[in-house]
Amino acid sequence: MAPPDRDPAPDGTRGKYYILTWGCQMNVHDSEKLAGTLEEQGYRQARGAQDADVILLNTCAVREKAAEKVFSALGRLRPFKLRNPDLVLGVCGCVAQQEGERIYQRAPHVDLVLGPRATGTLPLALPRARSAGEPLRITDTEVRDDSIRFPFERIRRQGTSPAKAYTTIVEGCNHACTFCIVPRTRGRESYRDSQDVLAEVRHLAGRGVVEIEFLGQTVNAYRDAAGTTLADLLCSTAEIDGIERIRFTTSHPAQMTDRLMDAMAAAQPKVCPYLHLPVQSGASSVLKTMKRGYDREGYLRKVEGLRRRIPDLSLGTDVIVGFPTEREEDFQETLSLLDEVRFDTVFAYTYSSRPGTAAADLADPVPELEKLDRLRRLQARQQEIQEDRNRQWVGREVQVLVEGPSKRDPGAWCGRTSDNRVVNFSGSTAPGRLQNVRIRASSAYALRGEIPPAALDLR
Repeated sequence: MAPPDRDPAPDGTRGKYYILTWGCQMNVHDSEKLAGTLEEQGYRQARGAQDADVILLNTCAVREKAAEKVFSALGRLRPFKLRNPDLVLGVCGCVAQQEGERIYQRAPHVDLVLGPRATGTLPLALPRARSAGEPLRITDTEVRDDSIRFPFERIRRQGTSPAKAYTTIVEGCNHACTFCIVPRTRGRESYRDSQDVLAEVRHLAGRGVVEIEFLGQTVNAYRDAAGTTLADLLCSTAEIDGIERIRFTTSHPAQMTDRLMDAMAAAQPKVCPYLHLPVQSGASSVLKTMKRGYDREGYLRKVEGLRRRIPDLSLGTDVIVGFPTEREEDFQETLSLLDEVRFDTVFAYTYSSRPGTAAADLADPVPELEKLDRLRRLQARQQEIQEDRNRQWVGREVQVLVEGPSKRDPGAWCGRTSDNRVVNFSGSTAPGRLQNVRIRASSAYALRGEIPPAALDLR
């Protein structure tokens, strides 16, 4: 029988935790919230699952076979549970919301299932699991209107740089895209009070954070109870001392209004000249079946409006290849859209059906080999565009926020420009600094440079 709750160790801790995260920036930030909650309760981070007393899998349901990947990981963790019956094993995030009680049926060694908007219930759920005298299964996947009001002081920031931080302002999505599972796993939109958001930003600025990234499934739909919009929030954030860079993701083209474009331009240079604006397809007929709420011409009008206001704006996007109604001529329209817009980054995927989505009821006539061939052709075209766009930076001096050592070259540093280009460079610096770098070479995916001898540390 487990003790009522674990007494603190001599060093004051209650044990160690390990969190495995899949998915987007919002999942990463949710893991920061989970980590902060555990540390507030006296746990400290473990080096790996083998050392942990609490293991949480923070999951994503967007990609193909997401649930199977989670169950595979749970199978690998079962021996840890057998060796340590007091171990608490939990599944959090979108797969938890999607699968619910079915997780216990397939993985009975799981103790907790918490949906992405039930993260705040961990302080209550964990002690219950710890104090149970027999196996106790706690399921909390309820979608909560107050889930977005998480105490920001509790968050354990674990980002790539101590000078960067995520801040959630919107949770959920009100769109009904036929291919997307997010409305089912994250619920409808809930908006955080703008004064709470600004209080968090001021708190972060006081800790030395210089770059803020506002998060939401449809971040540009933000409008709090007082009527404050993302446009207002950008302008208010730009006035906070210490904040030098402001980003936001992910935006929906339907909510990219003229007022928001004007605010992005007005808050320059603090609002970074980079925007991720998912298009999904370049063919209006496919976009209509996807229920995206715009056509090809409407998307291009948004791009024109943005670049008229911010001429040096870099754009990223998402593309789904092989959607059930996509013909070869539709795919050719997507390729031509790449040529017309000249995106700086493209995340492209082959279509795969998601249970519970409207598109799952459509016939899927595009053979898998054809999907893969279209993906290959799209990636080859986009690589040429990125090589050309990055080549234009050679010989120029750019400002980089240093994230840390380069993963590709341990003797170099890695950082990002304000328009989100990866830069690997040599010279003496430190994580969190804003640093001038002279670009000497480029590829489709990164720039290479060095700190000029006369460069000043801009931090």
